[in-house]
Amino acid sequence: MDFSLPSLERIIYLLPGIIIGLTFHEYAHGWMANRLGDNTARNYGRLTLNPVAHLDPIGLLMLFFAGFGWAKPVPVNPYNLKIDMKQGMLLVAFAGPATNLFIAFAATIIWGVLYGFNIPYFDTFMMYAIQINVVLAIFNLLPIPPLDGSRILAGLLPGEHAWLDNLEQYGFLILIALVFTGAIQVIYKYLIIPIVTVYVGIADIIASIFRFW
Repeated sequence: MDFSLPSLERIIYLLPGIIIGLTFHEYAHGWMANRLGDNTARNYGRLTLNPVAHLDPIGLLMLFFAGFGWAKPVPVNPYNLKIDMKQGMLLVAFAGPATNLFIAFAATIIWGVLYGFNIPYFDTFMMYAIQINVVLAIFNLLPIPPLDGSRILAGLLPGEHAWLDNLEQYGFLILIALVFTGAIQVIYKYLIIPIVTVYVGIADIIASIFRFW
């Protein structure tokens, strides 16, 4: 894993996608929880699209240096949910990664439609926006506490799952181990890159359609 300082140019290219991805990811958690009856996020001022409310400095830096990162977790009280607690938390957890995949798809559509306008640096910004949001989605779907994937797994597994809760105290160490063992690179190669490739392919198809108009 390369922890070298990214160039200013790369930071500028990455920043819009990162801010949008992290902000909408956390907002989606709060929005879903609010829809299901828990207004904790609203009470804490987290049901907002203001990036300042969601960005975590360390998590932001990790996205630049390590290729993955995080924002401030949105507070959720599962006891306030009006549906089954496990299923409710599954939906709340899934809302974040699903939103990132949707943003990546929206960026794909916009990129394809506007490709022929030759807007300076536009292609690079859109490519990074797609990549960042796919990274946020796939990374958060890993079944490692406290990532969203662990909440989703807990909602899918029958019975109690205290072992997942106990594992949360080691979650950060597990993530660090994934970085230094190269496992993150495997995830990039076999999950993230293929998905990004599909999105880019869709953008190419859309761009080719609009070239004939």
